[in-house]
Amino acid sequence: MSETFRVGTRGSALATTQTGWAAKRLAEASGLQVETILVKTEGDVITGPLSQLGGTGVFAAALRQRLLDSGCDLAVHSLKDLPTTQPEGLVLAAIPEREDVRDALCARDGLSLAELPEGAKIGTGSPRRAAQLLAFRQDLQVVDIRGNVPTRLGRVKGIGATHDDGSVGRSVQGDLDAVVLAAAGMRRLGLESHITEYLDPSIMLPAPGQGALALEVRSTGSDHPALDQALAELDHLPTRMQVEAERALLSALEAGCAAPIGALARLEGGMLILEAVACNPDGSETMRRNAQSPAATAEAARELGRSLAESMIADGAAVVAGLA
Repeated sequence: MSETFRVGTRGSALATTQTGWAAKRLAEASGLQVETILVKTEGDVITGPLSQLGGTGVFAAALRQRLLDSGCDLAVHSLKDLPTTQPEGLVLAAIPEREDVRDALCARDGLSLAELPEGAKIGTGSPRRAAQLLAFRQDLQVVDIRGNVPTRLGRVKGIGATHDDGSVGRSVQGDLDAVVLAAAGMRRLGLESHITEYLDPSIMLPAPGQGALALEVRSTGSDHPALDQALAELDHLPTRMQVEAERALLSALEAGCAAPIGALARLEGGMLILEAVACNPDGSETMRRNAQSPAATAEAARELGRSLAESMIADGAAVVAGLA
């Protein structure tokens, strides 16, 4: 049996950074060597708005196929990019402790969201972010953008050229007043100095699973008992409970990761509290609801998500969010 495990990753700077972080910890815990396998996914090569690419799973399918074909032993994903239905033959063996869940504004001249001038242009590829931005300020112009984190940052006036690894979405530089990105990705890349405001969840609820990584293996295991044990040790139960509730809500709403749905769960005094928002894509209407239950098991967390989704559907969430 080989003393090396192979970890599959997308090639972007963020993906390889996240994968490197996970692989280092697993190698240290297991005593195994690690080999990185770069996989190009559909989302890395097809241009156009993410919301029109099928959104959900567009960055994960090729990576998962490589794992199923035994081309690697482990795949590392951003959990918010994964479909809520788990494919047959694969299992999420570990969800490490979550990074910052918030969305981050990166604006010119150090401006906050409230300080941006009237009609300011803000870039995002996320209908969820766009809808919540417009719900907060109808005067903003939301511009659909693609590309990796440095590419998106380069669109902001005054930030200047940033390192670009050749991903989809390279375009004109400095044409926007701000972009909105996940704080977790900015922090993992060491680019948090460009953040001018961490957007409070009261203004912008994050995507279900945002800030969390998912470490996926074949359901039969990784062929490395030491790696399987290391994965079990890296799994963080409080994070898993939170994301299970958020993703169950998304699944029950039959909404993909490109839908204008935000959700955030937190543990407080033995209770799991889940807050969710469904937005009209133009920001003209939002429905925000919350629910809680004792934090007992992962299945209880999923039931909380399903229950909140059902009550939101009964109140018309699918119509509000354009899912009906």
